[in-house]
Amino acid sequence: MNSIKLSTVAEQHLEKVREHFDRRPKLTNAAKSYRRILAHYYNLIIPSFASVLEVGCGSGELLQSIRADKKVGIDVCAEQVALAREQIPSGEFYVEAGETVEIPGECFDYIVISETTNLAADVQQMFQNLRSVAHADTRLVINCYSSLWRPLIWLATRLGLRSKQPESSWLAPDDVVALLHLSDWELIRTERRIICPIALFGLENLLNRLVAPLVPPLCFCFFSIARPRGKPYSARKTVSVVVPARNESGNIEAAVKRTPKMGQWTELIFAEGNSKDDTWEEIQRVKAAYPNQRIKILQQSGKGKGNAVREGFAVAEGEILMILDADLTMPPEELPKFYEAIAGNRCEFANGSRLVYPMDKHTLCGTKVLTKESYERIVANRNYFGDFDPFGDFDLLFGASKLNLKILDVPIRYKERVYGQTNIQRWKHGWMLLQMVVFAASKLKFV
Repeated sequence: MNSIKLSTVAEQHLEKVREHFDRRPKLTNAAKSYRRILAHYYNLIIPSFASVLEVGCGSGELLQSIRADKKVGIDVCAEQVALAREQIPSGEFYVEAGETVEIPGECFDYIVISETTNLAADVQQMFQNLRSVAHADTRLVINCYSSLWRPLIWLATRLGLRSKQPESSWLAPDDVVALLHLSDWELIRTERRIICPIALFGLENLLNRLVAPLVPPLCFCFFSIARPRGKPYSARKTVSVVVPARNESGNIEAAVKRTPKMGQWTELIFAEGNSKDDTWEEIQRVKAAYPNQRIKILQQSGKGKGNAVREGFAVAEGEILMILDADLTMPPEELPKFYEAIAGNRCEFANGSRLVYPMDKHTLCGTKVLTKESYERIVANRNYFGDFDPFGDFDLLFGASKLNLKILDVPIRYKERVYGQTNIQRWKHGWMLLQMVVFAASKLKFV
């Protein structure tokens, strides 16, 4: 029996919602096609290996189309829950409200609230209560109608294209963000999707994929993705700093001397590949010269920074993984800022930004920091993008975005290199970077 109590007014509102849906209003063809379109975007957000709880699942049409390892639904209407059980025999369903739900011993990777937010009796209490079925890495995904479409939704209801609904709210994105903040959830991002919410002989796919990203204010609905706030700070994390090195002989010893000790311990991993100078010999010399330091060395099997980073991370033993370019234009002394961002749970992916402070010439930022657990999740999901990035930076950044990790730019002061020349070829690599950005847009935005 639920121990969570609602106010009398909230209970009365939920009773009206129950009575409305107990009459089993049938979904119109337009509503069914809209749910298929919604499912497409939820499947882009939710990995297939995740466990999912849908709040306000109705008769289960959306949850049925979401690809997930485990599906659980709750709804205030017993009649709708019975239909959902028929539609998804392998799922679990409960007659519960989001404001009061209790599922002892259960936590979910993703919690979905599709349109139900506007029907809730107490949105803040619902968000707060859902923390009880969330673990530290749970993602809460909410989608709501845009108020811009309110006149057209009213017209569609009058024309019978949409079933009549109980009295509901019209929350704007800012309202959702404020309620999440009050309920100890932290917003990761809000994105607007869908310019055509009904089937138009396949034309809706083109409009939603190619037009909607260009005119986000006109989109039919918005998605907000959040994570629980309050994961405790840990000062005892272990750290692995991977240093890809090609033709960087003069910077190897400086990297060892200047990299601060972070957390419980810090190891340096030099990944050398295809150098034309004595970089590999210098790496071996420096390792021997500093026997009390945690230093690993390897020669990469392939080419490019991306390959060096992957092979360095493969032998890393630290809980937090860092990339430090061997040119040291990103001062190693700045690395504790990244450690604090991750260990303090301010973000799950710390991306070095050179665009805030003034900088010397000819510098690029390659510093990326994340936990080993997050990196392993990116690796497991890498087939979505494929092997498209020889530099490694975009592979991690886009992979983190695909998994809805909290990404934060960490401003740093850059200095011009003091040894050697850059390995970046401006025109060749600039063209490659442009191609990768376009490719990532096709996989993340124009989908």
